[in-house]
Amino acid sequence: MSRRELLELPPSVDLVTAGRALGIGRTKAYELARAEDFPARVLRLGNTYRVVTADLLRLLGVEEDNAA
Repeated sequence: MSRRELLELPPSVDLVTAGRALGIGRTKAYELARAEDFPARVLRLGNTYRVVTADLLRLLGVEEDNAA
Protein backbone atom coordinates (compact mmCIF):
# COMPACT_ATOMS: atom_id res chain seq x y z
CA MET A 1 0.00 0.00 0.00
CA SER A 2 1.16 3.50 -0.69
CA ARG A 3 1.50 6.15 2.00
CA ARG A 4 -1.50 7.94 0.56
CA GLU A 5 -3.63 4.78 0.67
CA LEU A 6 -2.62 4.21 4.28
CA LEU A 7 -3.55 7.76 5.28
CA GLU A 8 -6.96 7.40 3.60
CA LEU A 9 -7.91 4.34 5.66
CA PRO A 10 -10.90 4.62 8.02
CA PRO A 11 -10.36 4.55 11.84
CA SER A 12 -10.34 0.74 11.81
CA VAL A 13 -9.80 -1.78 9.04
CA ASP A 14 -10.45 -5.45 8.54
CA LEU A 15 -7.69 -7.92 9.28
CA VAL A 16 -7.01 -8.66 5.61
CA THR A 17 -6.43 -4.98 4.81
CA ALA A 18 -4.14 -4.57 7.83
CA GLY A 19 -2.25 -7.69 6.83
CA ARG A 20 -1.87 -6.38 3.28
CA ALA A 21 -0.40 -3.13 4.63
CA LEU A 22 2.13 -5.18 6.62
CA GLY A 23 2.88 -7.66 3.85
CA ILE A 24 1.17 -10.48 5.75
CA GLY A 25 -1.16 -12.89 3.98
CA ARG A 26 -4.74 -13.55 5.05
CA THR A 27 -4.07 -16.91 6.70
CA LYS A 28 -1.08 -15.63 8.68
CA ALA A 29 -2.97 -12.49 9.74
CA TYR A 30 -5.83 -14.57 11.18
CA GLU A 31 -3.38 -16.95 12.80
CA LEU A 32 -1.60 -14.05 14.53
CA ALA A 33 -4.89 -12.43 15.58
CA ARG A 34 -6.20 -15.68 17.09
CA ALA A 35 -2.94 -16.11 19.02
CA GLU A 36 -3.14 -12.44 20.11
CA ASP A 37 0.23 -11.85 18.40
CA PHE A 38 -0.84 -9.47 15.63
CA PRO A 39 1.64 -6.55 15.69
CA ALA A 40 -1.10 -3.88 15.94
CA ARG A 41 -4.10 -3.62 18.27
CA VAL A 42 -6.90 -5.93 17.16
CA LEU A 43 -10.51 -5.50 18.25
CA ARG A 44 -12.65 -8.62 18.31
CA LEU A 45 -16.27 -7.82 17.52
CA GLY A 46 -18.18 -11.08 17.59
CA ASN A 47 -16.65 -13.16 14.80
CA THR A 48 -15.04 -10.12 13.19
CA TYR A 49 -11.57 -8.72 13.70
CA ARG A 50 -10.85 -5.00 13.24
CA VAL A 51 -7.41 -3.39 13.44
CA VAL A 52 -7.02 0.13 14.82
CA THR A 53 -5.62 2.21 11.95
CA ALA A 54 -3.71 4.62 14.23
CA ASP A 55 -1.76 1.68 15.67
CA LEU A 56 -1.11 0.31 12.20
CA LEU A 57 0.20 3.67 10.97
CA ARG A 58 2.42 4.06 14.05
CA LEU A 59 3.82 0.55 13.52
CA LEU A 60 4.65 1.41 9.91
CA GLY A 61 6.14 4.77 10.86
CA VAL A 62 3.61 6.69 8.79
CA GLU A 63 2.71 10.08 10.18
CA GLU A 64 -0.25 12.19 9.13
CA ASP A 65 0.34 15.52 7.47
CA ASN A 66 -0.67 18.23 9.92
CA ALA A 67 -0.94 20.86 7.21
CA ALA A 68 -4.71 20.41 6.86
